[in-house]
Amino acid sequence: MTEFTASTRPVLFGELLFDHFPDGSAVLGGAPLNVACHLRGLGIQPLLISRIGEDEGGRMVRKALHDWDLDDRGVQIDRERPTGAVRVQIENGEPVFRIEPEQAYDYIEAHDVPEFPTGGTILYHGTLAVRNPVSRQALDYLVKRYCPPIFLDVNLRAPWWNAEDLRVLLERANWIKLNAQELDSIADLYGLSAKPQEAQAEALRAHCGTEYVVVTQGEAGAFAVCADGNTARVRPDASIEVVDTVGAGDAFSAALLTGLIWRWPLKDALERAQQLAGFICGVRGAVKRDLSFYRRLRENWRI
Repeated sequence: MTEFTASTRPVLFGELLFDHFPDGSAVLGGAPLNVACHLRGLGIQPLLISRIGEDEGGRMVRKALHDWDLDDRGVQIDRERPTGAVRVQIENGEPVFRIEPEQAYDYIEAHDVPEFPTGGTILYHGTLAVRNPVSRQALDYLVKRYCPPIFLDVNLRAPWWNAEDLRVLLERANWIKLNAQELDSIADLYGLSAKPQEAQAEALRAHCGTEYVVVTQGEAGAFAVCADGNTARVRPDASIEVVDTVGAGDAFSAALLTGLIWRWPLKDALERAQQLAGFICGVRGAVKRDLSFYRRLRENWRI
């Protein structure tokens, strides 16, 4: 089991973008930023690595990073390409994403990335971060240079992934978090489709040599399979009135990362991840700047 301390700082690599909703509203997001905001609310200062345009969206990003007191030394400025954009449609209560191509975050430059924090780190990223060779090469460079333990938040977004790249990401990760639909896709790649989901997750964990695989299942909650043979399950609070589920998975990941840093038992980490994800399901958008909520969580979680 990888050991961390409270001084460990996550490094979050990937997309910064705006989610554009059917009513014309636009909400700043991208999984790395959403996770960063939750971590900051929980008293952890991550280093965010991404790229934004020199445009109005980019200016709004910089203001948001300042407002959240986030370390933005790793956020590069692109003078040719726009700040990322995603068109969100809600179908059957679930978000469907149309992700624009050739965005600033596709061109993260390795030579512009600041030094990783001293005192220990976790590298967090998803699959969208490597759809373009430039950002993929930057990520590969950081992995080779620093050899950090990696938390892979799968986040498959068609058509922006392929089996070859996905296998590489899975097989070098220390922890994997994905949803049930993503597990189905990955089970097809590894010839595991005939197995029940929990057996698929355990086979994936064993093949990749990860410490755990966590699978979120929407209304059914989530489960985790661990290298020590333990399995944990959690269900959501039935009293939560769902507004939208955008960003719920990012909240879940943020709590899991917090659990790694503070060395929570896996069952506790799952329960707290579900609690934070449930809160996000009850509000519009992926994050909410409610510091009193985070203060209550920190008191309850003793961090």
